[in-house]
Amino acid sequence: MRTNDEYEQGINESGQTQVHPDVVEYVAAHMPDMDDLIDVAELFKAFGDLTRSKIICALAQSEMCVSDLAVLLEMNQSAVSHQLRMLKQVRLVKTRRDGKVRYYSLADEHIQKLFQVAFEHIMED
Repeated sequence: MRTNDEYEQGINESGQTQVHPDVVEYVAAHMPDMDDLIDVAELFKAFGDLTRSKIICALAQSEMCVSDLAVLLEMNQSAVSHQLRMLKQVRLVKTRRDGKVRYYSLADEHIQKLFQVAFEHIMED
């Protein structure tokens, strides 16, 4: 990654914006595919809802069924199920069936790490 010290400021002597083709070319060569960026945007969009964030926080502690989550979040089961469906679509949660009961948990350890890093970031001074 380049820093501001590695190339001159973006304004020339006449005060006009100056483009740095070498920087643009370097960054363009290292950008992820558009489909991957869309997936990342969808992932962060899922984190952007308070209810879904609460569900992720709860599931970071323990797997839970819809009924337990509904009681914890003081919501009806239908609303919780809707949010869980959205989280499952973006692969943030997974399910396990035990008889008639479906238990939800975080899809993998990356989800918990993302959530933890987000909390660390907001707690910085």
